Amino acid sequence: MLVHPVVEAVSPDALVLAGPSSWLAPAALVLLGVVAGRYVRTLAGAFEQEPADARAEGRGALLATLRTVPVPAWPPTYELITAVVLTLVVWRAGWPYAYAAVAGTALAAVDWRTTRLPDVITLPSYPILALTLLPTGEPARALLGGLALAACYGLLWLIRPADLGLGDVKLAGLIGMACAAAGWQAWVVAAVGGQLLGALYAILLLVTRRGDRRTEFPFGPFMLLGAFAALCLQP
Repeated sequence: MLVHPVVEAVSPDALVLAGPSSWLAPAALVLLGVVAGRYVRTLAGAFEQEPADARAEGRGALLATLRTVPVPAWPPTYELITAVVLTLVVWRAGWPYAYAAVAGTALAAVDWRTTRLPDVITLPSYPILALTLLPTGEPARALLGGLALAACYGLLWLIRPADLGLGDVKLAGLIGMACAAAGWQAWVVAAVGGQLLGALYAILLLVTRRGDRRTEFPFGPFMLLGAFAALCLQP
């Protein structure tokens, strides 16, 4: 008596996952992140805390980035961080958020080094992000989310200008756009998460006696960490 195998029990998806394509796409994404991270490294090192001429500095940073050879430097800190952020964001939220992931990593790196969020990165990112988010089908919600979060941070800036910069307000608009396109739940997580992470870091500085209530620190990286968590925690 012959026993025929039940071919129907094996789905096509299972066959695909068992092949090389199961690791080829993530590997390509990580490689893309490493290459992008090399440009992030250049941008991070091209800005100063108090430049003599911000416009000239911005032009120089863009020219240096264009001339960059995408070969990882040692230690490959920027390259690995960018690769991780890009891979996780694209995996969880999709390709329309790839630009947001790379630009956000660059802005976090620059702000952490210089306590600045240069207009030469934030302002052009508005139209670029709007275009890259079009495939989500939620351009109106993205625009509304950007305006809403920028308005919230603008109000905070008016109330306490010593604790928040205009660069943070401009960054909030970008974060609001990206996260609102993913959903209002993601927008709320990003809005609350950035504030919470910044507050936790301030408490850490106090507890470890590395700062006091007047100690200033870059807030942009914590805003971006909140956005990163919001996009990666998509249901």
